[in-house]
Amino acid sequence: MKINTPVSGTEYPFPKGETLVAKTDLQGSITYANDVFIEVSGFSLKELVGNNHNLVRHPDMPPEAFADLWATIQAGRPWRGIIKNRRKNGDFYWVKALIVAVRERDQTIGYMSVLSTATAAEKAAAAAPPAADATPAPHTPPTGKVVKAPETTEENPPPSTDE
Repeated sequence: MKINTPVSGTEYPFPKGETLVAKTDLQGSITYANDVFIEVSGFSLKELVGNNHNLVRHPDMPPEAFADLWATIQAGRPWRGIIKNRRKNGDFYWVKALIVAVRERDQTIGYMSVLSTATAAEKAAAAAPPAADATPAPHTPPTGKVVKAPETTEENPPPSTDE
């Protein structure tokens, strides 16, 4: 697994009301990033395009989370979860991620991630160490756990983004 450095303990505030969008090829190399993704990541477009999306991976994120992500999207299903990313300068930012396959003529040609702000409760749940008597979640990093967002349905609408 790629370990990105530097890492600081400073959280970068996610811009209110904004959405980060990135597209990758089938191997995860970035082919597109919107202006907000560029701003929040701290990398230039030139530094992002052609490089693997794991460039923004924070070392606190467990490899199991990304194994689950890849297995899910390669099976053609959308993946949702809370992710801690790393900026170029080492600061971090939390996102609520939706990652889907991009299809053309019945073929998957890449993937798109749509990243919005994670609520304080979602960040806390993802960063909290597991309870001493709890059975470890399948994606438990040494510093906390990854919380996979529930599927959104009519019976289970998305939560309010008001904090």
